[in-house]
Amino acid sequence: MAEITAALVKELRGKTGAGMMDCKKALVETGGDIEQAVDWLRTKGLAAAAKKAGRVAAEGLIGVVVDDGAGAVVEVNSETDFVARNETFQAIVNTIAELALASDGDMEKLRSTPFPGSGRTVEEEVTHTIATIGENINLRRVGHIAVAPGLVASYVHNAQAPGLGQIGVLVGLRSEGDGDRLAALGKGLAMHIAAASPQAVRIEDLDPADLEREKGVLREQARDSGKPDNIIEKMVEGRLRKFYQDVVLLEQTYVIDGETKVAKAIEAAARELGAPIEVTGFVRFKLGEGIERKDSDFAAEVAAQIGG
Repeated sequence: MAEITAALVKELRGKTGAGMMDCKKALVETGGDIEQAVDWLRTKGLAAAAKKAGRVAAEGLIGVVVDDGAGAVVEVNSETDFVARNETFQAIVNTIAELALASDGDMEKLRSTPFPGSGRTVEEEVTHTIATIGENINLRRVGHIAVAPGLVASYVHNAQAPGLGQIGVLVGLRSEGDGDRLAALGKGLAMHIAAASPQAVRIEDLDPADLEREKGVLREQARDSGKPDNIIEKMVEGRLRKFYQDVVLLEQTYVIDGETKVAKAIEAAARELGAPIEVTGFVRFKLGEGIERKDSDFAAEVAAQIGG
């Protein structure tokens, strides 16, 4: 039997797209014969994963897990929302979210983490799931927040199962105040972030390049009014304040009551708790955001194939 070297495993993986452990097992089963190993993987449905990997996956689930002052959120995509309702897929997303909690938001660390009970890594389990479910599956991104003293609150919108839905939010609150009251505020803030989609906690947290770009746009818009330069700058300042109210968490109107600024709502909660409260950060994942979805005309595709 040929020696099962790392190079041989890598070559088989390059041919099939199957996971490293699956490739190694295939080579062991076939005595190191790479062509037989390809066939072995094909019979197991594992080699088919490579063909599916190029297909657009914009559905799936956001998974959220919070435990002991830390939280993690992941996005795992599938091709159809039908798969998102699959209990096997849901269990995998939930497990990946739990493992993300220990990986501190490091994607490479998460991908190489052993997947419980499988003998595979997370990355290899995703590849294995592609073959099992029959759709492209993609672990797209991971977020993580930890805070002490205080807590990490979470919210899942359009939940299909506990901790699994279409929008997932984490928000970190640093405080030594009462845990139950702090948790209630955190829940409200997480719901607000899901609805209002802020870009940053504070004005100074905004990306300087994005802010300068916005100022440039506002300045050009103001110049179109034909007003003198000193008036234009005042117009820009006014419009910039409106921009902050739209994209900065502490400047937004709190959706829970529809009238109080978020910063004021936090100050009021701090007075009730008798301790300062600081929002240390937040993560908001919306399923499929930023993924370009291909519009397919099935009739046109069939006609093209017939014509070809």
